[in-house]
Amino acid sequence: MRPDRPIYLDHHATTPLDPRVLAAMRPWWEDNFANPHSAEHAMGRAAEEAVEEARGHVADLIGADRREIVFTSGATEANNLAIKGAARFARDGERRRIVSLSTEHKCVLECVRDLEAEGFEPVLLPVRPDGLLDLGVLREALAVPTLLVSVMGVNNETGVVQDLASIGAIAKEAGALFHTDAAQAAGRIKLDVEEIRADLLSLSAHKIYGPRGIGALYVRRRPRVRLVPLFSGGGQERGLRSGTLPAPLVVGFGEAARIAAAEGLLDAGRIAGQRDLFLSVLREGVPGLRINGSAEARVSGNLNLTFPGVSAQALMAAVPELCLSTGSACSSAEITPSYVLSAMGLPPEEAAATLRIGLGRFTSPAEVDRAARMLCEAWAALASTQQAAE
Repeated sequence: MRPDRPIYLDHHATTPLDPRVLAAMRPWWEDNFANPHSAEHAMGRAAEEAVEEARGHVADLIGADRREIVFTSGATEANNLAIKGAARFARDGERRRIVSLSTEHKCVLECVRDLEAEGFEPVLLPVRPDGLLDLGVLREALAVPTLLVSVMGVNNETGVVQDLASIGAIAKEAGALFHTDAAQAAGRIKLDVEEIRADLLSLSAHKIYGPRGIGALYVRRRPRVRLVPLFSGGGQERGLRSGTLPAPLVVGFGEAARIAAAEGLLDAGRIAGQRDLFLSVLREGVPGLRINGSAEARVSGNLNLTFPGVSAQALMAAVPELCLSTGSACSSAEITPSYVLSAMGLPPEEAAATLRIGLGRFTSPAEVDRAARMLCEAWAALASTQQAAE
């Protein structure tokens, strides 16, 4: 990162473009700008080959077959296609129940709620105070014939990692399809669609140091999962997602996936060390600081922290040199407390005192130390002012 830029600690909202990804994309912006579906000429065929190579890299990241990858505009579209597509294909069947969690991403929650108007039964399960799903609660919910279970792999606010392998196994035992939103999981934890028994899995390039505007949906071929497309068009992407593929973005996604597969676990180990340093400094300077969500089952770069007695908005305003957030980027304009934290049992005043901190591939040890000390100083000043006012 450039020294004149703020310290970026919001890697769950988006990640910076890896320079290697930019280099891979550049020729497809400048030298070969052809439509990858124009197979009648050499430039089109070359673009198509680049797209298919990228498809293979994305598939390798999750242990899938390249033919099971459908490119989308991002994880939001992929989630919509997975949930609505599966439900609408099975609309005349006996299974009407769709099970998800109260802490899912907004687009998943809205998908499930939209389907209620189409005659489906939405069931949103609670989570424990640590953010994890109680597998016994899931089994009870699946005692009623269920069409689809959708559970996020890594929560976008708390970084909590769900036990996808166990959830997938329980879903299969109940005869339900299993979908997971893996936008925050890919590149941060090991993912294998066979191990977790996934039928559908959503991905986003810009969460793994790739470009914005491109994502993917894994759709199992054997046994084949059937979906109804969200919209009509030229029948690209196996007829599931019509529209001209943006070759530069697809190539960038592929390169980001290749790097994540090769380096993701190494990144995670290094980032975990920086997170621990960050937390140790904060604990010294902020008495009563609390981590929200499981301390063990969480991705290495996440800290969801409640700063006692101080508004998170005021704390962020006091450190404009830091890029932080109070929760999901899609909900950042809302003034109500995080629904994720509320679902975990935090009272409104504590949720309003909570920051989400996300470290990443390019965060330096110097930035970690400086950011932690700045937060300590800002908290102390605000807490002192608060006490004086009382």
